Amino acid sequence: MFRSFNEIEKYILEKKIVKRIALCGAHDDAALSAVVDAKRKGVITGTLIGEVVKIRELLAQMNEPADGYEIIDQQREKAAAKMAVQLVHEGRADIPMKGSMPSATYLMPIVDPVNGLMEEGGILNSITVFYYPDRGRLMFLTDPALNIAPKLDEKVKLIRNTVKLARALGFDTVNVAALSALEKVSHDIPGSIEAGQLAEMDWGEDVVVAGPFALDNALDIETARHKGITNEAAGNVDVLLAPEICAGNILHKSLHYFAHLPSASAMGGSRAPVVFTSRSDSPESKYYSILIAILQAMALAER
Repeated sequence: MFRSFNEIEKYILEKKIVKRIALCGAHDDAALSAVVDAKRKGVITGTLIGEVVKIRELLAQMNEPADGYEIIDQQREKAAAKMAVQLVHEGRADIPMKGSMPSATYLMPIVDPVNGLMEEGGILNSITVFYYPDRGRLMFLTDPALNIAPKLDEKVKLIRNTVKLARALGFDTVNVAALSALEKVSHDIPGSIEAGQLAEMDWGEDVVVAGPFALDNALDIETARHKGITNEAAGNVDVLLAPEICAGNILHKSLHYFAHLPSASAMGGSRAPVVFTSRSDSPESKYYSILIAILQAMALAER
């Protein structure tokens, strides 16, 4: 099990894994900086799609030779996003990555039912991978960005997508907390009802879904014991399932702005790894997101 982003980086470097990133909207300082960092470290090669003049100016400011990249001039955002996905289909890239463009524009070709990257009958979800220093390891949060108010059957898919990512990071047993405002089912809080239903389902071996859990008893075993919670996952969860997008988004941004924890953004439910970060994410977070996508690519190749 990888316990930190540094461990992931070291593993990829030792295995000499190199994947090709197709960065659409590449005239973006933070995204391009992350790609340059990843290329300098030897874990990716890059195709840069966007406004060529701006891309070359940014590379020059970074003291990065432009001739080390394939650069494609495409100033229309929709066309640039479509091209990144098409390059993956053609085997000319392994991972599309979002640069300077709205999320909806980037996602459009990914969710295309004919030429997109969604798994058939599946659902896409945003997954935050973050380092939690109190345990000295990585954890997962879903969904802070894509699914607004997922229904019960959709939450099942969100969990399965996130467990799949956890497996790619070497987690053998995965404990999932279906979060709510309290640790008991309340008919006044719909999310607590669904959390209880999820906990009653059969998830197979090595996956435990518990809930409803308030955040404190999901993370702190002493708090859970004080409240009389005896579930084996209490205080020791790996995955935090938000009840809806507002809770997930606030928690995601709290990890960064309040706690300043290292984090990455990944996508579940796609047939190829997808780097889906916010334009406000730091270059470091975008670089970590690339590392996670490389691990996903390795796991997909093995399957």
